[in-house]
Amino acid sequence: MIGIRQYRVEDRPAIFEVCLKTADAGQDATGLFSDDELWGLVFAVPYVERHPDLAWIVEADDGRVIGYIVATDETDAFEKWFRDEWWPQFADRFPRSVTPQTREEKIVEYAYARGPGREPSAAEYPAHLHIDLLPETQGQGLGRRLIETLFAELRRRGVRGLHLGMDPANTGAASFYERIGMHRLPVEPGSLAYGIRL
Repeated sequence: MIGIRQYRVEDRPAIFEVCLKTADAGQDATGLFSDDELWGLVFAVPYVERHPDLAWIVEADDGRVIGYIVATDETDAFEKWFRDEWWPQFADRFPRSVTPQTREEKIVEYAYARGPGREPSAAEYPAHLHIDLLPETQGQGLGRRLIETLFAELRRRGVRGLHLGMDPANTGAASFYERIGMHRLPVEPGSLAYGIRL
């Protein structure tokens, strides 16, 4: 029986793995970058470091982690921490490019450019999330269960709204967010974001 449970510290390597296996618009991104861990260091692991209480795991019968949801309940505070405390420890590993051209350089630049006040939806929708499920989990209602678990906790905390950004190429995810009642937010061309009031 596949189950959902709270994140534990020993799940950290699996967070890296699931993030990598779903990072390319829901597909496996292994080998796309010079360092496969870049995906997790930007989009998943900082959340479990800062907010392990807002992270849940999908666990298979055999104990494997096959999906997760991670979040912050206060985007601007999280982004300040990411800029000031999290990302500086990776500066030598991922030097900043003067003129980012490649997809990898653009992700690295995104990491360096993060900070409070940069997300226009954060005032109205202060929480944000990342959710990733391996293909074997999809279509079983697990994404909805993860989202409902997170939303219940955010409501308990009095958080008034949540937003997320996503790769526009991931059309399956976009359809899922619309099915669960999220609506599109205004963004720059080439981007896609959704929000929901809690």
